[in-house]
Amino acid sequence: MPLYFFLQRMDFNASVVNYRIHRITANQRGHRVTMQADVKHSIIHQFYTNDGQIGLRLAPATLANDEDVHLLLSELTDVYHAKPSKGYARFINPEHDDVDTEQLSEFPPLLQAWRKGEDEFVTFSQRTAQILHQQLQHYGFLESGFLLIASYLERGHDHLVVAFLPNKEGVAIAPDLSVDRSSLLDINRVFLAATINLSEWQEEPESTSYISFLKGRVGRKIADFFLDFLGCTEGYNVKKQTQQLVETVQNYVQEHDLEPAQAQAVRQSVYEICDTSWKNDEPVRVADLSEQLAQAVTTGQSFADYTANLAQPLPEELRTDRSTVRKLVKFQGQGGGLSVGFDQQLLGERVEYHPATDTLTIRGTPPNLRDQLRRYFGIDS
Repeated sequence: MPLYFFLQRMDFNASVVNYRIHRITANQRGHRVTMQADVKHSIIHQFYTNDGQIGLRLAPATLANDEDVHLLLSELTDVYHAKPSKGYARFINPEHDDVDTEQLSEFPPLLQAWRKGEDEFVTFSQRTAQILHQQLQHYGFLESGFLLIASYLERGHDHLVVAFLPNKEGVAIAPDLSVDRSSLLDINRVFLAATINLSEWQEEPESTSYISFLKGRVGRKIADFFLDFLGCTEGYNVKKQTQQLVETVQNYVQEHDLEPAQAQAVRQSVYEICDTSWKNDEPVRVADLSEQLAQAVTTGQSFADYTANLAQPLPEELRTDRSTVRKLVKFQGQGGGLSVGFDQQLLGERVEYHPATDTLTIRGTPPNLRDQLRRYFGIDS
């Protein structure tokens, strides 16, 4: 069950607002903190709507580095990693990329100045919020919310998260049992967010994946303007690269003429490695796949050698799309009012496909589906 947070106004005037984060304790039962990070700085700025315009209120100071802030970032991290579709990007290089210099974002140089100690974090964050405000006005984006910017150290790497957190008005019970009208952070609805691996950016500037961002399901226009705001360009197409991996594994299995059980074990092994890497927001290494598959395919060419000799070899490291890599272990499809999905290992056992008639025979329906069908036909359960 997710945590819920509300923001209590502390100091306020016409242009500057400061907030203190509180969690609604009644909803935190069962929550487990998964983010193991050292939070360095965090701040929240507010975007509000008024008469068809988007306004901005800037926070004058960082948030207190307390338990509630850590829980907020942990909850955001959980939601972020659980989003099925993420893209990977790098900052635009004016010297090598074909771009109009007038359209370059100020964010990368601002980030660089803060990293060098030339600007304070608050100043950097306020200017970042102003840049996003300009983008929101330009694209006519009218949705109130809060811009969270936080830097933290995790697994020896410095990171910066930039996220637009939607809000909804609600009420909370204060410690003295009074009712307080507050802005609730609707973290589950976040769709504009990016995480920058600052260490990788500094140590491997040629990398194309030190920035990850949510692609969402609201159209390319939204993702594009967030990339414009950050001053970055997508490094590669994750779905396309994952599809190449899936096809390579399928061809590898077929060309080695593996027994069905052995072939299934290979596909399952690749899926599990990719799924673990996806959950940890880490790239999949072909060398690791090859080493793992060597336990199932003990003769013939290794997977690493096989991919290296392809007309279009797999990169040594690649990010994967969860829904695409699932094709290794599941059959699924929908259309014409019908949606079907099942584990590949069931084919030939509980599920049979008849190509001549294009029909599926399923033995043993899921309990919830069986109950619905029996009630529909008036059959006693």
